[in-house]
Amino acid sequence: MSNTAFNPYAAPAAPVEDVSANAEAEAIRKEHISHEASIKAVGLLYYLGAIGVTLVGAAGLVAGRGAGTSVGISLLLVGLGVGYVFAGWGVRALRPWGRIVGIALACFGLLGFPVGTVINGYILYLFLSKKGRTIYSPEYLDVIAATPHVKYRTSIIVWIFLALVVLLVAAAFLAPMFGK
Repeated sequence: MSNTAFNPYAAPAAPVEDVSANAEAEAIRKEHISHEASIKAVGLLYYLGAIGVTLVGAAGLVAGRGAGTSVGISLLLVGLGVGYVFAGWGVRALRPWGRIVGIALACFGLLGFPVGTVINGYILYLFLSKKGRTIYSPEYLDVIAATPHVKYRTSIIVWIFLALVVLLVAAAFLAPMFGK
């Protein structure tokens, strides 16, 4: 027998891994998490755009039976909607090609003066800034893999603003129905 008594309540003796790398990855992730959330929100906007463009294209296909030009434009819109789905997935999954597609779509969106210009200018900032380039680097994907516990927390002010916007949109749709 050994001189040391066995203690069933003692913590297991396991090798301790180096946590300094995780601490560095966590610091990098916390520094970039807000920018990452904004970029992923752009991907969500591309999904919403895909739904809208596809619905308009499908409605054009249903309504424009027989008219060659309207069918062609409707098919183009449906194809554009499918493209927006892939763009949204690439942007949200932080794929490098998704950044390139997002930049191209934002450049095209600059033509939508004045609101589209402002929104797409901000989207270009998100993609082209130093933090945007970092977020789309392969090293940052390793940082994300090392820090799955780091999450973005949305401010209560943003939730209140979102609720107000939803209420205003709902009121805008319901007012004509119940206005008389």
